[in-house]
Amino acid sequence: MDFAAIAANTADAVGTGSSQHSSARRGNFGGNFAAALNRTFSHYRTLLRRALGLLALLGFGALAGCQTTPVHGLTPEQIAALKSEGFTQTDEGWEFGLSDTVLFDTDKFVVRDPARETVTRIGHTLVKVGLDAVRVYGYTDSVGSETYNEQLSARRAEAVAGVLADAGVKRAGIQTIGAGKRNPVADNSTPAGRAQNRRVAIVISTR
Repeated sequence: MDFAAIAANTADAVGTGSSQHSSARRGNFGGNFAAALNRTFSHYRTLLRRALGLLALLGFGALAGCQTTPVHGLTPEQIAALKSEGFTQTDEGWEFGLSDTVLFDTDKFVVRDPARETVTRIGHTLVKVGLDAVRVYGYTDSVGSETYNEQLSARRAEAVAGVLADAGVKRAGIQTIGAGKRNPVADNSTPAGRAQNRRVAIVISTR
């Protein structure tokens, strides 16, 4: 767009005299006005280019972030691996629960062979996807004293942690908690319910 022509024509239209001196003044005004418009247009065009470039950069960064930033502390690959092993999402994190009827003999805390294979497989999966922050909770039913149940649950949590460590999970990254008879998942008044409450939970969370 020719701002000089527009400004000159505008100056001629609104001018009130016919002398050469007035015409010269109008011409100067039109030229100065056009130059100012051109400078302004050039300035804003530069700002617009910069703004568009910044928006493009931010958009690319956001897209890259969506692809690589962990969701709730875990990447999509890690979440998929946990789901494939049977982990479910809870308030504590991603949890895998095992009944002590599968893990241990009665009143014992040595992990039985079938359960050892399961825990070992889970350990290998955790190592493969780079998950080395693990919490292992041991639980009991309501039978027995508080002290005894907490000690037994702690030993069972330690036993499972040992199997995970043997599978390659860093022992320093495994936290064990003997929760005793707290947080029952079933009714302790029935044998079946008590069996469900004698359990160990493997929890994965970055919190």
